Amino acid sequence: MTLEADVRGVGVSVDEDGRAHAVVLEVDDEIVPIYVSPEQAHSTQLALRGRPPERPLTHDLFVEMLTELGGAVDRVRVDDLSEGTFYAKIDAEVYTNGERRSVVFDARPSDAIAVALRLDCPVRVDETVLSRAGRPASEFEVADSGDREDTDDRHR
Repeated sequence: MTLEADVRGVGVSVDEDGRAHAVVLEVDDEIVPIYVSPEQAHSTQLALRGRPPERPLTHDLFVEMLTELGGAVDRVRVDDLSEGTFYAKIDAEVYTNGERRSVVFDARPSDAIAVALRLDCPVRVDETVLSRAGRPASEFEVADSGDREDTDDRHR
């Protein structure tokens, strides 16, 4: 079974190894951090803030192409976790000659979430993933970042 998730934001953890970016999902009262590259964090942050980039990023291009070709995304699912790696699917549909066909795309969770945010479609997390990766929200220290960019400026 999958559960509805809210994309709470993009977090940055700093330790002796440096900075680690994470897309933060909230499911019920649990947090699921999914670690991503600085570029993925930046793309997600732009979508969360509703700020279109000066030039289309890969996620913007994908959404535009899918839409122009008669497709639509129904939802994204973070559906597996194996050896520390999250897996996701994008559930979509395409219309050809008036016929609807469901399609499923294998995706990195960071890409799937960035697409979902641009289309305002649901993000769901499989309950087995939640049971393995979910942590109580109280375990996370959250610093108020105001409206400043939390990702590296060089990725703008």
